[in-house]
Amino acid sequence: MQLSRLGELSLLLVAMLTIMVGAALAPGLHTVAEGLGVSSYAPLLITLPALGAIIFAPLFGKLIDRIGARTTLLISLWGYFLLGAGGAFLYGPWQIAIDRIILGGFAAGLMAAGTAVISQWYQGPARLNMIAKQGMAIELGGVVFLFIGGLLSELSWQAPFLLYVMGLLCAILTVFFVPRRKTAEMPEDDNAADSSNTSSMGPVVLFTILAMSLFFSFIISLPGFLADLQYSEAQTGYVLSFISLVAVFSAMAMPKMVTRFSVKYTLAISFLTYAIGHLLFAFSSVNTTIILASLFAGIGFGFSIPLLNHSTVEMSNSRNLGRNLSLFAMAVFTGQFVTSILEFIPLDHGKIFLVCAGLAVLCSIAVVNKKAAS
Repeated sequence: MQLSRLGELSLLLVAMLTIMVGAALAPGLHTVAEGLGVSSYAPLLITLPALGAIIFAPLFGKLIDRIGARTTLLISLWGYFLLGAGGAFLYGPWQIAIDRIILGGFAAGLMAAGTAVISQWYQGPARLNMIAKQGMAIELGGVVFLFIGGLLSELSWQAPFLLYVMGLLCAILTVFFVPRRKTAEMPEDDNAADSSNTSSMGPVVLFTILAMSLFFSFIISLPGFLADLQYSEAQTGYVLSFISLVAVFSAMAMPKMVTRFSVKYTLAISFLTYAIGHLLFAFSSVNTTIILASLFAGIGFGFSIPLLNHSTVEMSNSRNLGRNLSLFAMAVFTGQFVTSILEFIPLDHGKIFLVCAGLAVLCSIAVVNKKAAS
């Protein structure tokens, strides 16, 4: 029995929701914040879901291992829909903060449970290809939902919340097109694997945090950096969208990179491309260099995050899959959350890019030396 095309599409739509948790409100952020009565805390509408994901991911990991991935996915989708769309009817800092934090928890749940369901339906190279598609869907979701969110924000400050209805659509699609299935083949020596896999997740978690931090450093730093170069907000949006599009196609090519260079060296290459992207931005002043830097930035994401996600599944067994995927989800959202400190570092954008480039090079060396995720 194989998953149908509609079932596969359902799981890819679920993946798109993870990036939408913040992107839905980003284009009209200040207008939405004013409508919700949190004008002074507008950036928190974007960052609080990441904090919620970090807090609640372990809970959803336990749910996956105890009640199953598909059931946990449906719970997460319903919670995502209700907390996301319902946020339009709340008002005031405390109500909004609680809503966004819990919403982030459900986003972590659907990320971990969605990957767990994929691991049950796909094995070997097919699993790697599907997880690569999942990475593509996440980045494509960023492009699509930023665009649609911008259009909706022009209609009304509440209109962008309609995007969270996608959670309900995905829940319906999952019910009808993603049947319940027992966990696919994984290591059977659970007692041995349980302890070894827990310790081996350390490097994967660390490199996931670093990879996401290096990627989101572009998202945080580029608006101010490009504004200094006289780029308009629309032009800045084009650059960020281009990075996401490159990430989509890079994730598509990632399985071929693994076949040719191995997991370890593909991950090392991803950090090197991050380093090149940051270096080029540090010394950019013309469009050609900025386009080239954006190209390397997108490649870094496409080669790293989907690969680390697949590595998490590969090193898991039937007893700790949920726990390991929750750790991965925590790492992804931690990487997003920690980049918020960049706005408080007393360095200009060029120096921040140089620091990130140096960190990326060190990560690449560490991957090769420690054989992380290999």
